[in-house]
Amino acid sequence: MPKLPIIKTKELIRVLEKLGFFKHHQVGSHAQFKHLDGRRVTVPVHSGRDLKRKILKGIINDLEISVDEFIKLL
Repeated sequence: MPKLPIIKTKELIRVLEKLGFFKHHQVGSHAQFKHLDGRRVTVPVHSGRDLKRKILKGIINDLEISVDEFIKLL
């Protein structure tokens, strides 16, 4: 398994949109994205800050995809 890259929130949101997720709602700095098949994922939206690897790994697990697939979508 390749090492997870450090990415910005905007890059993650682009990947989510490629996968068919849409922004459902946002409360404060946490946006919820939803997929038509019922999957949901919460993304911390802090402008100018990188996502930590542990948070990114949790989001990838919620997306139900592998790290390799995620890196290809970047």
